[in-house]
Amino acid sequence: MWARCATIFRLGIKELWSLWRDPMMLVLIVYTTTLAVYSAGKAQPETLNHVPIAIVDEDVSTLSQRIATAFFAPQFVGPDLIAPQDVDPGLDAGRYTLVLHIPPNFQRDVLAGKVPRVQLNMDATRMMQAFTSNGAVQQIVQLEVAEFVQRYRSVPAPAIDLAVRARFNPALTPAWFGSVMELINIVTMLSIILTGAALIREREHGTVEHLLVMPVTPAEIMLAKVWAMALVVLVATWVSLTVVIRWAIGVPIEGSIPLFLLGTVLHLFATTSMGIYMATLARSMPQFGLLMVLTMMPLEMLSGGITPRESMPLWVQYVMSLAPTTHFTELSQAILYRGAGLSVVWSSLVWLLAIGAVLFALALARFRKTISQMA
Repeated sequence: MWARCATIFRLGIKELWSLWRDPMMLVLIVYTTTLAVYSAGKAQPETLNHVPIAIVDEDVSTLSQRIATAFFAPQFVGPDLIAPQDVDPGLDAGRYTLVLHIPPNFQRDVLAGKVPRVQLNMDATRMMQAFTSNGAVQQIVQLEVAEFVQRYRSVPAPAIDLAVRARFNPALTPAWFGSVMELINIVTMLSIILTGAALIREREHGTVEHLLVMPVTPAEIMLAKVWAMALVVLVATWVSLTVVIRWAIGVPIEGSIPLFLLGTVLHLFATTSMGIYMATLARSMPQFGLLMVLTMMPLEMLSGGITPRESMPLWVQYVMSLAPTTHFTELSQAILYRGAGLSVVWSSLVWLLAIGAVLFALALARFRKTISQMA
């Protein structure tokens, strides 16, 4: 038993040295766990910022001018006053995200108690900016019109007092969500890439034949690759969580980091086995890359990290309950956001262990078949 453990340890050290001599893989690890996580947390603007807007003022009244001056920095770029024929060219050229069209006799109709129509044209290719600014423009126009008619700004008293308390993210800061979810996706991606690339690299360099003549079993070879690549991803995850997410971005971590790392180890056991299985199916790195695309997209999009699983069709929920990313995402959100303990996440840990055991068995059977064909 001790001899086998020593063999697995030495083979794992060989994998670490091979990774150390691969500068592209090292750059990938450093970039994904630092700059990629930081940009994912900071790339989503929290408020409107310098939205380009233009106004078509066919009324040229006091009210229309009040509306035009209500759009100011830093939420909006100072609005350009343009003619109606310049609307489509401006939107087509991407100079404006919003164009507000105020019709003739707008002020007169408002004072007469009519309901004039104001048209807001949006460049929906800038989806997030257009979606956020749509409600802001409507609110600004309505407040300016109400103030002009009533001669003072007032807000009608609500019939009820609705007290909103946002748990776990009081300010609804997007960086708290984006950075952690990016790290969760990167853990899955790196573990699959590193183990799969290590096996394919050995096949391309002919070192698998050297292993076949050594007194080692396929299980020992696989376990060495699993623990070595999992250790690299685990250390990179801890550094990213501590330095980038907690310190650079300022996301408060509520739960136990050791418990999160325990869940990460079980998740890495499953995903590294998945990487080895995919490497036995692919004959080259380009084929492995194509398999990565087909695998990573559903794992990331349907795991519950982007949209809640409850909003997905039932059959998708049942299928994705067999994926390790689903339980790892659930576990990570519970620990890092809500401060959950072992009594809450134990079921996710059991699921990850069971899924990892099944994936390891499948990968081992496929790996043995591949080695026998090479022999």
